[in-house]
Formats: sequence, structure tokens, C-alpha cells
Amino acid sequence: MDKMLLKELTQYLENFLTKERKLLLHKILNNRTRYITLVLEDLYQTQNISAVLRTCECLGVQDVHIVEEKNEFQIHKAIVMGADKWLTIKHYEHLQNPMLTCINELKHEGYTIAATVPGDNDRFLSDLSLESPTAFLFGTELTGLTKEAIASADQTVKIPMFGFTNSFNISNSVAIILNYCIEKIRESNVQWQLSEAEKNELLFNWIQKSLNKPELLITRFINDSKNCKAKCSP
Repeated sequence: MDKMLLKELTQYLENFLTKERKLLLHKILNNRTRYITLVLEDLYQTQNISAVLRTCECLGVQDVHIVEEKNEFQIHKAIVMGADKWLTIKHYEHLQNPMLTCINELKHEGYTIAATVPGDNDRFLSDLSLESPTAFLFGTELTGLTKEAIASADQTVKIPMFGFTNSFNISNSVAIILNYCIEKIRESNVQWQLSEAEKNELLFNWIQKSLNKPELLITRFINDSKNCKAKCSP
């Protein structure tokens, strides 16, 4: 959509929001980030998937990449609590190598790829510099990340643990890593916030999710614009 049309249409739709809703959308937009993103490889437990999405939304992480090679992505509505509709979820499925496709796309976009692996030789979370946008890879609940995913990563990272159990539940791992990273980038000088263009696009999408039958309002706006141009033309 043309940038000017998007802006005009967004301003038009905002007229149908309450003042409180409008302020809330802009407040959340200013706290959203794509500097940190997640890649979930073949998760199969709906409660884990849903908890991860809810954590991302709560902490302001906008993008989640879902790799579906063996297991189909499904959510648990009672756990996700509608968080998924505010996120940008990209699916990688029906591909020869969906994980590698996802990683290569993220690298092309400038992301450093960090595989989460609880091994002895892996870098601790506190040692990450986060000087560039970072994508964290998380593997399936039973076996973790595939060897191919780990080999394609730029670095491996682990969370410090001091008990007999050598791993966290994946939803806990995501919460710990994201909370640490979000706090760190917000205290740094990196440009972690969305660009104005990204904010405008998301705002347009979010307003539609906040209105009843927004497609009717959009159609009305477009028709009114066409009629106005027809009347004003010589």
C-alpha cells in the first residue's frame, strides 16, 4: 500500500477508537522491537508454544519465526490469551530445509544467530554483546535444536544453572533470555525500536484488530476518496 494512503487510512480509522485505546496502541508501539527475535524449531507442545508467544508479546518482541518440519504449529487459546494476534508470526513449512531457509533469511537481514544449547563449551548469556540484532534459536522439547541448526548458528549460548537438572523448560528458557536481552538493549545505545515505517504498518494492522468489521470502514474510505477525486477533477 502507498505510504501516503496508509497514513491517511490509519488516521481515518483512528477516529473510531477511544482516546484510551489510541494512546495504548502508540505506547505499545514505542516499546516494540525487532532487534531481538526468536526461531522455534519443531515445537510440538501447544502449551509451550503458547507460553512462548505470550512471553514475546509481554516483553515487546514483535517477530517470531516458526519452523515446521515435523510438527504442526498449534496454540492453546487459554494459555496464549490472544497474544498471537499482536505478533508477526512467520511460518517456514513445506520446504526442503525450512530451518536453514529461516536462518539464511535472518542472516541476510543482518541478524546474528545464537543457538541456545546447554553445553559446557557454550557462551553464557551474560557474555553476549548484543551489538547487532540477534535471533535466538530454540529446539524441540525432547531433543533440542538439530545439529544442522547449531552448525549454522554464529554462536551458541546457555543460561547459568546451579542445580542437578541440566535444562529449563523451553518456555522458561525463552522468558529468561528475552527478559535479560530486552533489559540490556533498552539500557544501551543501540537502535532497538521500530522504524517509523514499521510503526505505521503495525499501527494500521493493530487498529483493524481493535475495530469491529474494519473492512467496511476501509471500503467506505476508499470509495469516498474516489468520489472526492471524481468531483474535484476538471
